[in-house]
Amino acid sequence: MDFFDDIDVYGDLTAVITEDSEHISYKALLLAADALKKQLEGRCLVFSVCENSLESVIGYIGFLRAKAVPVLISDNTNLELFNGLLETYRPKYIWLPQYKAEMMENCSLVYRHGNYVLLKTSYDIDYLLHDDLALLLTTSGSTGSPKLVRLSYKNITSNADSIAEYLGITQADRPITTLPMSYTYGLSMINSHFLRGCPIILTNKTLMSKVFWELLKANNATTFGGVPYTYEMLKKLRFFRMELPSLKVLTQAGGKLSRTLSEEFAIFCQQKGIRFFVMYGQAEASPRMSYLPCEYAIEKAGSIGIAIPGGTFWLEDDIGHVIKNNDTVGELVYKGENVCMGYALNYADLCKGDENEGILKTGDMAKRDDDGFYYIVGRKKRFLKLFGNRVNLDEVEQLLKYAGYDCACAGEDDNLKIFVTSKENHEKIKCYISEQISINHAGFTIRYIETIPRSESGKALYYALK
Repeated sequence: MDFFDDIDVYGDLTAVITEDSEHISYKALLLAADALKKQLEGRCLVFSVCENSLESVIGYIGFLRAKAVPVLISDNTNLELFNGLLETYRPKYIWLPQYKAEMMENCSLVYRHGNYVLLKTSYDIDYLLHDDLALLLTTSGSTGSPKLVRLSYKNITSNADSIAEYLGITQADRPITTLPMSYTYGLSMINSHFLRGCPIILTNKTLMSKVFWELLKANNATTFGGVPYTYEMLKKLRFFRMELPSLKVLTQAGGKLSRTLSEEFAIFCQQKGIRFFVMYGQAEASPRMSYLPCEYAIEKAGSIGIAIPGGTFWLEDDIGHVIKNNDTVGELVYKGENVCMGYALNYADLCKGDENEGILKTGDMAKRDDDGFYYIVGRKKRFLKLFGNRVNLDEVEQLLKYAGYDCACAGEDDNLKIFVTSKENHEKIKCYISEQISINHAGFTIRYIETIPRSESGKALYYALK
């Protein structure tokens, strides 16, 4: 059975705690979700504009239970992009905050719940949805591309089950949202905790908001997760000095956390009795592929750990041969039931079946140590050549961040462009990198930029640097 069909067993247990500290039971959540379900005319495509709110969760669960296929879209998506996606995918319905409904043309009101409304579009639906298709998500760091990840019911439930197993999630856990539910990492937090009957504290507030910390304390949150940028912000907020006695679990994914920062948080968590899990995943894997068991957080700092329960890793060289030797870099390949069916570029692709057959070539370059733990060293496409030398842009960024610079690296062969938010002497930065990677500083261009453009999940938007 799928987790969203099974959670009725939790009945009167609390499913959601709102920003107003209202407790919503699983029974009440499912009553609302099933009321929405009844408004839909058969199996169809629905655009769901997501906030970290009760109404947004009601929509997500309701659509899955109705066997409708939701496309989860951030409420921060600009109107031009949203309209482009509408034309590309032609959904039958749109579920969105009421204040946004007035911007939707050629739609009719079908249903209202709380601050959300269900609109029916005027599209002529002449395409098919594959029977296994459950959910569509934008790819991580999406730049306006219409490419969506096609996830099956098996993908979602198998990954939620694996995450719940290795994190040891129980009904005593109370996660608080720190990431948008339209982002695959944020959604996986909801899936895995609902699977085990936990209460989830929903908030749109960020770590920079005093209200967030008040909600965490008032509702005894035990768990939250973050991307590398989240942990960088936590350190600046002097997180290590905070008194948060209810906090029991911290998770990190969504990009490589620097080894130094990983060690700092691992040591702090060990001292405080908090379990700290570094994880690795992609939207294409629903999203989790690996975790570093918390008992290795210090010893193996910098590692993404081992494959999740039910999954398998291996490395391949440039011609697709399996790499058997340890400490040898190759492309990381993953196999598991959570690997997506493939991509969609428009509504005509929604009838496609499973094109990946459970295998995902991640595009990440990695190595494996003698104990079987994996380490990401960079993206396959995040390399360029400087005077014949192959340079990993991610490693250059990490070197600069270790030296205290907020930066992002891009460029082309023989011209590494380093964007920094510091007006400090740029020749000093050139000399530092030249010494670190033993390449003449003539190959570097340093550019000042006020802020590094980032997605709402904190990842650098390299396309915007151009």
